Amino acid sequence: MERYQKQAILRDLQKKMVLLSGPRQAGKTTLAKNIAEEFKSSVYLTYDRSEDRKIILDESWISTVELLILDEIHKMPKWKNYLKGVYDTKPAHQKILAVGSARLEIFNQVGDSLAGRYFLHRLFPLSPAECDKVCVHYTLDHFLERGGFPEPFLTEDLIDANRWRLQYVDSLLRVDVLDFENIQNINAIRLVFDLLRERVGSPISYTSIAEDVAISPNTVKKYIQILEALYIIFRVTPFSHNIARSLLKEPKIYFFDTGLVKGNEGIKFENFVATCLLKHVHAKIDYLAENYTLRYLHTKERKEVDFALIHDNQIEKMIEVKHANHSISPGLLYFHEKYQIPAFQIVKELKREKSEENVQILKGLNFLKSLDL
Repeated sequence: MERYQKQAILRDLQKKMVLLSGPRQAGKTTLAKNIAEEFKSSVYLTYDRSEDRKIILDESWISTVELLILDEIHKMPKWKNYLKGVYDTKPAHQKILAVGSARLEIFNQVGDSLAGRYFLHRLFPLSPAECDKVCVHYTLDHFLERGGFPEPFLTEDLIDANRWRLQYVDSLLRVDVLDFENIQNINAIRLVFDLLRERVGSPISYTSIAEDVAISPNTVKKYIQILEALYIIFRVTPFSHNIARSLLKEPKIYFFDTGLVKGNEGIKFENFVATCLLKHVHAKIDYLAENYTLRYLHTKERKEVDFALIHDNQIEKMIEVKHANHSISPGLLYFHEKYQIPAFQIVKELKREKSEENVQILKGLNFLKSLDL
């Protein structure tokens, strides 16, 4: 299948270098090679392969090549200075596509030396909105069972999908984490990972997890930051005009792969909605240059709304997620009545959409299909 972002990347390659980041096995390498087919000549080099690594270090690719693809380049020491040098000295006709399975926008403070030289594109797992655009059949239950990563999503055999997930987790924790940072206690980070799978959608206490794993809260925080930098999980923090205060409050954790979530159907649906909303937010940032973030709402009186889309530091809309409960969430109604913020309750199992007290109660799938990619 062809990913929807392909044409946007092709356009940006005519202007600057493109950095393509996203979770491992989200389809970045496949997309990069598909993009290469649009050029008369291209070369694909990955830093993970010793033969390619030598070519990268020596910059010994053919100068006439039109498209240079550098995969996993973030694993190279001082990679941003390397890319700066390659970009600044390349022939005018040559395009550069750098691919990585870590958050390139934060890895080693990428902006320091590459400012003005690149466009960032983030490739996330499939969503209903993207499947509609590229004409791929799906059901919401299929997404909740398989997640949105292309291989388990597209395979016909559920056992093969589960086998993929076992290997995926093992590779993440044994290879990617150790490549990213020298972790002395790999068993501890695996325990943190497993505990997070059971606590999706709930505010996370570093102290509570630390007590369960018998490590310090600071170590828990460090491990969560590593898992986040590697696109395994993402944090959703409570909204506050005081950014520092917001960062100090307990975040909620979600997984890029909904198939990793341990919990009931409601929790899995909430996680999947979170991934689609995050994809929507980054589409606004990467393609429209709009200032969006994903947060949740929480008061001292424990009134809460699952998600809030923030545009230019103002709440644009609130979203409460339910599996089958049609009654308006008290927290959603409270924030809507007090602040007149547009409110949506999206329900997976809903026969008829309606509006009650100016709160839109929508079928979950219809809402997700309406999001920007």
